[in-house]
Amino acid sequence: MKSSRRSFIGSAGAFGLLNIVPAKVLWGAEAPSNQLTRALIGFGVIAHSSNHLPYNGSRLVGLCDPFDCRVAEGLRCAEKAGWGRIKAYRNFMSLLADPGVDIVHICTPPHWHGVQSVMAAKAGKDIWCEKPMTRTVGEGKRVMEVVKEKGRMFRINTFFRYSDSTFYDFGTPVKPIRKIVESGMLGAGPARCVFGAGQGFNWKFGWSGRVNPEPEPVPAGFDYEMWLGPAPWKPYSAHRVGTSFRGYWDYDSGGLGDMAQHYLDPLQYVLCKDETSPVKIDYRGPKQHPEAVGRFDRITLTYADGMTVELDGDESLRDEPLLRGANGLCVYPKAAGGRTLRIKDPNGWWPEEKVLKTLADLPEPAPQLTDFMESVRTRRPFALNESNGFRSCTMFNLGIVAERLGRGFEFDPVRLRAKNDPAADRLLYQSMRSPWDREMWG
Repeated sequence: MKSSRRSFIGSAGAFGLLNIVPAKVLWGAEAPSNQLTRALIGFGVIAHSSNHLPYNGSRLVGLCDPFDCRVAEGLRCAEKAGWGRIKAYRNFMSLLADPGVDIVHICTPPHWHGVQSVMAAKAGKDIWCEKPMTRTVGEGKRVMEVVKEKGRMFRINTFFRYSDSTFYDFGTPVKPIRKIVESGMLGAGPARCVFGAGQGFNWKFGWSGRVNPEPEPVPAGFDYEMWLGPAPWKPYSAHRVGTSFRGYWDYDSGGLGDMAQHYLDPLQYVLCKDETSPVKIDYRGPKQHPEAVGRFDRITLTYADGMTVELDGDESLRDEPLLRGANGLCVYPKAAGGRTLRIKDPNGWWPEEKVLKTLADLPEPAPQLTDFMESVRTRRPFALNESNGFRSCTMFNLGIVAERLGRGFEFDPVRLRAKNDPAADRLLYQSMRSPWDREMWG
């Protein structure tokens, strides 16, 4: 690193400070001192989304990014969004050291999510983290431990498990599917779940890195060392650090890393598996390059009770239902022009009116706290927090390890280690560059 952590923390913002403006001018009757405050770590594409820059449930007071141009853009966008002239920090460590920030939004590439979440929790901040929660099982375990130890509130920025929004192309919200599983309609034995384009979920295989990209000069105004952070050092190329970073194992994991927490967290909730993880992972697909992410054909996750989740990459399972119960009852996406999901049993398709009445009569799932600001104020866990978020992140991080190995392995969901498989364990618990390894594990 070019500078020490202490010098980073001691440095003031490089671009400007929050102007002192009367509360009635900027914030109406509620003074800034009475509001929760938040700051953005990273100002790339995702920081512009509705849950970050413009989110009005708390007051935006600052941001940082290793690109000077993004910081300047962030200041302009914040002022345009009505936040006034907010503070720009030289780096995320000076942001974490600011007692005037209550909540940090982690909008960085995934290789930073684990260490920044741990450091934020240690600094006494509550955390709103982009998906995926972490790149590895080991990082996720550590985040969960430190967040709990420090009593912080944590949320991941995906919402389908508790939202009334349509669950992508499945055509309905998640809740009616949860009601079917929770009520026991699928029978007493293990269910089979197939998850892919035929069920409404496209894996976005367009993300792929470049093999041996040509080194390029680091642009002026960009702290490449800080961008790399805990990742292995590699020569700079623009393809590594744009949105195409998702195609490199060092920073993300292609379509799985990009979309799996959006897809599999609600699925984990639907399957009532928030307290555990798969015990066996099987892989079918091409051999992966050690640096650039490719595609997979099928990843199968099997739980201790025999339930299977098949991630369909080659679309060979396109005509399968999302859920097939031990009793033969099947759950399919909503048909075009339909009002709800479709159900079929060994006797044939259910009329839609029967489906609607059955769903209406089933017990409602337990309520969830869906306002993160209320979570912060009341110190009650958010609906998608460090515990269930860790388990859903583990679902696809296990699949990613199998993808990189080119084979399956077994996993202990209590010890959170591969069973008698050192090669798998090295990918579950990857090393970090110094000094970030000490920040993460110390």
